[in-house]
Parts: sequence; structure tokens; C-alpha cells
Amino acid sequence: MEERTADTSSSGGGRTGRNLPAAIAVGVVLGALVIGTIYTIKELFLPVVAAAVGVGAMELIKAFATRGIKVPAVPVLAGLVAMHAGAYWGGPTWLLATFAVFALVLLVWRMFSDGTDGYVRDASASVLTLFYPAMLAAFVPMMLRLHDGDHRVLIFIAVTVASDIGGYFAGVLFGRHQMTAISPKKTWEGLAGSVIACTAVGAWLVVWLMHGAIWQGALIGALAAVLATVGDLIESMIKRDLGIKDLGTILPGHGGLMDRLDSLVTTLVPVWLLMTLFF
Repeated sequence: MEERTADTSSSGGGRTGRNLPAAIAVGVVLGALVIGTIYTIKELFLPVVAAAVGVGAMELIKAFATRGIKVPAVPVLAGLVAMHAGAYWGGPTWLLATFAVFALVLLVWRMFSDGTDGYVRDASASVLTLFYPAMLAAFVPMMLRLHDGDHRVLIFIAVTVASDIGGYFAGVLFGRHQMTAISPKKTWEGLAGSVIACTAVGAWLVVWLMHGAIWQGALIGALAAVLATVGDLIESMIKRDLGIKDLGTILPGHGGLMDRLDSLVTTLVPVWLLMTLFF
């Protein structure tokens, strides 16, 4: 999500440009849903993830359609469910195999639906949607399947959210220097706030929940801050290329599901890898 610089103004959000009470309320509800599922019956979190990613995928599909790019929803959503189930009950091999199968399904599906014109364009967008966000998000169930998967998932989500919060408030209070024209509201001060917040949260949670070293948690947090920013920029590139402002409006004060998932899916795999190496 883009942080706001200090001079931004917008109706309903004051100088922040957001409906902050609504954003906080939605964040609290989502946080309670995550904690309430992963720390009771872990399998209950799987449909929550699949549903959220499914909505995000549909937002992408609808966005592509505004430029005449056709992505079939049925095989994408079926592949999403299959990949998440395969990742949880089968592990990495099943995840990779399921992705490959449904990527081929998408190529064949497009072959028999709309002729040769636009085949490469539509097939490429379809496989992209299957990968981002569907396959990347499947590393959540692969993380959750471990005996301490509840702690790992919480750490991953917490450091990514810390990046959002730290970057947002640092951008509002101190943002002066634009980072990139891709996302004009992103500032170097916001990135610094993300790194500080992520490093602190990562160090704290890794020591507390995983009994790891402070440097391990700090490294996870710092990496998450950088990759969460990259995720925001990737989504900004997609929106700019498609000529749209937002991918969705389902979450008051936040935007669409992809506005929440963009940083999560790009952070997930490297954080999963580091935690696998460390623990």
C-alpha cells in the first residue's frame, strides 16, 4: 500500500488521504480472524486465505478485462484451491506440480476459446494471475503445515503489516523525498519507517515465538520491508499499465484485496525461505 506524504489531502482522510478509523477497524477484524483461526484449528485458516486470494485474483481478472485481456476465472480459481490444498497436504512437490498442470490447462483453455488473435497476450496474463497472487500465496499453507506453523504465519503477517504501518506514518510525518515515479506517494522516509518497524517487530517476535536470535528476526524484518515495498511497486506498475487507479474497493479505508495482498505475496516466499533455513 502506498504511504502518503505529509502534504497529501483528501476528503474523508484529512492529510493522510485515508479513512483512518475505517482502516483501523478493518485491520482489527482481519487480525482477529487470522489469530482466531491459526491458534485454534489451523485448517480453518486455509479457506480464509483461499477466499482472500480468490477475491484478489478476481480483481486482477476484472482489471485485465478493462483492456480487453481475457483471463478465464474458473481454471484460475480451481488452480488456486488445488495449489493451496497441495501445498498444505503434499508440500513443495505437490505445489509445483499443481501449478505446472494448471498453467498448461490455462494455455489449452485459451486455445479453444477465442481463436489465435491475442493468444499470447491472454495466455500470459492468465499464467501471471495463476502465479501472482495464487501460487505465491500457497506458501502460507506450506508454512502453516509445520508443527510451529501458526507462529511462522503470524510472524510473516506481522512484519509485513509493520512495513505498511511504519511506512505509512513515516511518510505522513516526514515524507519529503520521492522514491520513484512509479508510485509518486512513496518516499525514502517512508521506506526508512518500514525498515525500522519491520526490524523491530521481526526481532521481537522471532525471539519470543521461535526462541531464535535477535539478528535472525531483524534480518527477516528488514528483508520484509524491502520486499513489501517491491510488492507495492509491482501492483502500481500493473495499474499504470492498465490505466486504472484502483483494483478494488472491498475493504473500507484499504481499497481492494490486492491492495493488501500485493506486499504480502512478494514478502512471503523469501520470509518462508529464511525461516526454513533458521528453524
